[in-house]
Amino acid sequence: MSLPVPFSFELYPARTEAGIDMVAGTASALAATGPAFISVTYGAAGSSNDRSLGLLGHLQREGARTVAHLTSVGQSRAQLIERAETFLAAGVREFLALRGDIPASGDHGELDGPVPLIGLLHEVAARKGVMIRVGVAAYPQGHGRTGDVAGDVRALRAKQAAGAAYAITQVVFDASAYASYVAAARAAGVTIPIIPGLMPVSTSQKLERVAELTGVDAPADLVAALVAAADADERQREAIRRTARLSRELIDAGAPSLHLYAFNRHETVLAVLDELAHAVLV
Repeated sequence: MSLPVPFSFELYPARTEAGIDMVAGTASALAATGPAFISVTYGAAGSSNDRSLGLLGHLQREGARTVAHLTSVGQSRAQLIERAETFLAAGVREFLALRGDIPASGDHGELDGPVPLIGLLHEVAARKGVMIRVGVAAYPQGHGRTGDVAGDVRALRAKQAAGAAYAITQVVFDASAYASYVAAARAAGVTIPIIPGLMPVSTSQKLERVAELTGVDAPADLVAALVAAADADERQREAIRRTARLSRELIDAGAPSLHLYAFNRHETVLAVLDELAHAVLV
C-alpha cells in the first residue's frame, strides 16, 4: 500500500475462545498490508497475558513487527519482571509502557506509572542481553478530561528521559489539536516521534463510549453526520471519509506516521488507508 507515511494498527486479544479465529483472521489481513508494526493490548493486571502472547505469536508468524502493551497498575515489580521476561522469551522486542486504568480496588501497583516501567523493561532486557524499543502514550488534550496539556507534555518529557523511543497519542479527532500539542512538546524539549492515533467510528453510540473511556469528545459535526445518515452503510462510508480526511490533515501537520485503532476488524481501517492512498494518487 503506497502512502506518504508509515502506518500501524492496534489489536486486542480475543475475549473468548470462540473469537480467537476471527481475531487471527483480522491480524493476518492487517499484517499483509506491510504496517510499520501492530500493537497488541494487555488486560488489566495481566488478565489477558496468555491470549496477548498467542496473538503476538500469530502476528510474528505472519511476518509483522509487533509491539506488546504492558501496564503497571495492580501489579508488583516481581510480577512485571516475570511478564517482561515471558514476552522477551517469546521474541517480543518492542513494548508500549502504560500505567493502565486504576481498578475499583484502587491498587496502583508497586510502580508509579510508565516512567519506572520503562526503566524496568530496559533493565530486564539488559540482563537478558537483548535490545528493546519502548513506546509510550501521549494525550494531546490532557489525560482524561483534565485538559492539562502542559502537564502531559511534562510527563512525556519524563518518559523520554527514562528511555521512551516514541509516543502514540490517545484518539485524535482534530489535526490542529495534535499540531499544537506537538509544538508544545518540541518547545519543552521532547524530540521523540509523536504518532497520532485514529479511530474510524461509525456510530454516535460508539463515539459516546470512546469519549467515556478516553475523555476525548468527537466533533459535533461528525456526531450529527452519523445521526443523519440513512443507514449503517452510509454511516460506515462517512466514518471512512472523515478518518481519511483527518489522516491527510495530520500528515500535512507533520505527523511522522499514522496509528489506527482497528477494533479487531480490518475492513474499516483498510478502507481508510485505501481512500487515503487514492487521494494521494489523484
